[in-house]
Amino acid sequence: MTQFGFWQWDYPAMALKDSVLVNIPSIMNFGLLLGAMLAAGLANRFNEASRKRPEGRQFLAAVIGGLLLGYGARLGFGCNIGALFSGIASASLHAWVWFASAFVGSLIGIRLRPWFRLPN
Repeated sequence: MTQFGFWQWDYPAMALKDSVLVNIPSIMNFGLLLGAMLAAGLANRFNEASRKRPEGRQFLAAVIGGLLLGYGARLGFGCNIGALFSGIASASLHAWVWFASAFVGSLIGIRLRPWFRLPN
């Protein structure tokens, strides 16, 4: 993986070299997720859908979706706020490419929902 040019840049190379536990934004993200789960659990406010165990294909859809979202955010150096909205506001071409890719990806995801046995 390190032979790709992206991983030769300073920040991505540091991300490969160091542990995720020394990366401050990662620690903040872990804290945000754990805090939200703790608050929901203490308030007994998990939704009804979370009480049922997901089927195999639904679990597979969640894993694939999470990996694709994480990979896309890493390649795009951010989420939809930084990659799309800020990019369009600054008249950047990359934002329109991001939008077209996200639109096509959404269409593919909608078509795959029945295979993963997900409701529409």
